[in-house]
Amino acid sequence: MRINHSFLKFFGIVLLLIGLMLCWQCNPSPEMKDDNSDRQVYDEDYTVAAYYWPSTHDEPRSRKVFWSEGIGEWEMIKKTEPRFKGHYQPRQPLWGYEMGNNPQDMEKKIAAAADHGVDAFIFDWYWYDGEPFLEETVNKGFLKADNNERLKFYLMWANHDAKGVWNHQKYDLDSVIWKGTVDWKNFKTIVDRVINKYFKHPSYLKIKGEPVFSIYHLENLISSFDGIEGTKEALKHFRSKVKEAGFPGLHLQLIGRARNDEPFLLGGKYGEKYNIKELVTELGANSVTSYQWVHYGLNEDYIKWGEQAFSLMNKWDKTLEIPFSPHVSIGWDNTPRYPQKGKESVVHIHNNPESFAAYLQKAKDYVDNHPDEPNLITINAWNEWVEGSYLEPDMRWGYGYLEAVEKIMKGTYDQYHRE
Repeated sequence: MRINHSFLKFFGIVLLLIGLMLCWQCNPSPEMKDDNSDRQVYDEDYTVAAYYWPSTHDEPRSRKVFWSEGIGEWEMIKKTEPRFKGHYQPRQPLWGYEMGNNPQDMEKKIAAAADHGVDAFIFDWYWYDGEPFLEETVNKGFLKADNNERLKFYLMWANHDAKGVWNHQKYDLDSVIWKGTVDWKNFKTIVDRVINKYFKHPSYLKIKGEPVFSIYHLENLISSFDGIEGTKEALKHFRSKVKEAGFPGLHLQLIGRARNDEPFLLGGKYGEKYNIKELVTELGANSVTSYQWVHYGLNEDYIKWGEQAFSLMNKWDKTLEIPFSPHVSIGWDNTPRYPQKGKESVVHIHNNPESFAAYLQKAKDYVDNHPDEPNLITINAWNEWVEGSYLEPDMRWGYGYLEAVEKIMKGTYDQYHRE
């Protein structure tokens, strides 16, 4: 039988095209969109989480105690004046002075974060005088946003004292409005609240199935229960309630600082007995991260500031036997709260998206070098406008900081990096 070579050639081309189409459907490009959302597909080997400061909205308690104009802490930000030549104040948001407890505004923030490689928000969460404070950003903003499945979230219990610095025009700077310590009754209420209201939400961040809960001020926690032994009992109660709710356990995250250029968690009479390794073992902590580089010191030059912070990060890595999640801060300028501060208290040299990107790449490299630890990278912050540290777009850099995150997490920043 005579073979029609033209037909065979045509048939082979058709088979090849069909095979290519099937392969393309089974292995979509990383640049493609998810079928279920508009989010770009980023490398799942990393979780980028940005702290969210929930003061930029109005609620009855905050209006009565701190910000009477009905726009939350935007009130203080808008009134700030430059303290030196070239000082970028007042900071001006590109999106305007939006309310964090508005679900439509939050939907925009969630979309911008997810589109640029941010995976989670870490909400600063407060409890004073027997009730929550500044909780509406989470409850009415994030949880009611139609697209909140695009981001994970978790809570950092910001259990520090609330001071007059939040409105220096109304109070003395160091006056204490509310104490950050709690008693057993309030702690049990807090535990039940965070488990039922937040941990059970499908978007709440879990590590190995355990909901992550961060505690900002370890000294106030231990003071609440008159020492380490009482704190261990409180955390034992917390963990038992978490397991009763159906989770395998609680992932307890602590916030690390520095003292005398060395890692630091706890001072005073409670810190004298234990070194850091013993302390985290006694409390059963699962990991440590940072909240802000200013906890390691301050430098007007962002690059020098970052080098100092990464030096401390490496010391944390050597000190701990539990994971340390790397952290990158965007800047520091809290002059809206402190009218007497000037240039020496502001990070204003080399403070730009390019420098931030370089340090974010270093944080990503750190995760690569710790493959057996959680893939979490924390950033300060999504919206710390009052402290000059935010990813949200403004009138100076536009979307520059968000684009820096996208570039790093998509792997297009360091094209010559080798495994």
